[in-house]
Amino acid sequence: MKVLLVGGGGREHALARKLAASPLLETLWCAPGNAGIAAVAECLPIAAEDVPALVEFAVARGVDLVVVGPEAPLTLGLADRCREAGLRCFGPGAAAAQLEGSKTFTKEVADAAGVPTAAWARFTGSDDACRYIRERGAPVVVKADGLAAGKGVVVAATVEEAEAAARDMLDGGIHGAAGASVVIEECLIGEEVSFFALCDGEDAVPLAGAQDHKRVGDGDTGPNTGGMGAYSPAPAFTDALQDQVMARMIRPTLREMARRGTPFRGVLFAGLMLTAEGPKLIEYNVRFGDPECQTLMLRLQSDLLPVLLAASEGRLGEVQLDWSPDPAVVVVVAARGYPGAYVKNTVIGGLDAAAAVPGAVVFHAGTAPGPDGTVLSTGGRVLGVAATAPDLRAARDAAYRAVDALRWPEGFCRRDIGWRALG
Repeated sequence: MKVLLVGGGGREHALARKLAASPLLETLWCAPGNAGIAAVAECLPIAAEDVPALVEFAVARGVDLVVVGPEAPLTLGLADRCREAGLRCFGPGAAAAQLEGSKTFTKEVADAAGVPTAAWARFTGSDDACRYIRERGAPVVVKADGLAAGKGVVVAATVEEAEAAARDMLDGGIHGAAGASVVIEECLIGEEVSFFALCDGEDAVPLAGAQDHKRVGDGDTGPNTGGMGAYSPAPAFTDALQDQVMARMIRPTLREMARRGTPFRGVLFAGLMLTAEGPKLIEYNVRFGDPECQTLMLRLQSDLLPVLLAASEGRLGEVQLDWSPDPAVVVVVAARGYPGAYVKNTVIGGLDAAAAVPGAVVFHAGTAPGPDGTVLSTGGRVLGVAATAPDLRAARDAAYRAVDALRWPEGFCRRDIGWRALG
């Protein structure tokens, strides 16, 4: 099969590495890719959001399956344009991708489907939003309604902090159009888990749970990021809880989406809070998480390519997945300054030494080839240094040994990935 993978982050490197191992694969292209993906796929100078160019390339080259990594091209309708052109595509159409593109849409679907979630209200004016915040009290969560690259959520410990966040979004425009309206939610208390399920419009197959680390600093301090590390499986997310989430959240959501005429095909990512009353939905995303995907792809023993093909063709009922019992850990190494303004175009050394640590894999996220075979940092989250081992502590230790083998003084990482499970 000829496969076009869209995206250029750590998630896409993990998918590319897994797809490249498939005996069914003939050719793998990635648009735009990165310096790590270039080792397993041919990288194309096409932006992930350039929908017409992606479709034109896929048609011209006879691509058998388009796999869309990030959310932006999905909300722009890439999957729709692919299907209109007769191409098979793994990913939801633009209408279904509103499950990530609009917090309000997700809340409305969840309410209609009876999915347990936080109490919420939507606002377009800051005065009304702040009045509601004062009525609710703190802690409270303020979210930009649209896509904000993982940075549009403020968990406010005080009313003043929540009011400032609402005004920054609605009046200050810090997230642009994504923050033109905000969703204000009750703050759920418990342990947070990421759960993923493959969907084909009608059927769903559970993947696995993972725990992400959103805040930039050790001990979950500092601002939210796109994710500073993850591990899978998450001990707190038992098989019984997985069954409950499939029955009370994933399948009712699929039924409601089909009822609306916007069937969901792709991977549904449920951000969950394990509360005293049971799992509650924080939000849906419409793609693999980054960095959770890196841990899932390390644990998945099944061939990924026929599984994604089955999802795109409505054949998930035929699919059974095999998982390694060994846990996986990924530590994100980011550029200094992230999630604010960060340094770029610095040389990253020690990549071979890091990859040589037993059990370790280095995933590239924000990298590009530099002169004379060097690798340069180009993004905020630059590398995902991962490892597997028979137990979680050994996997984490191996990942940090690999991190410490890097020679990149302009980078930093959290040193406590997995702390909820390991203490």
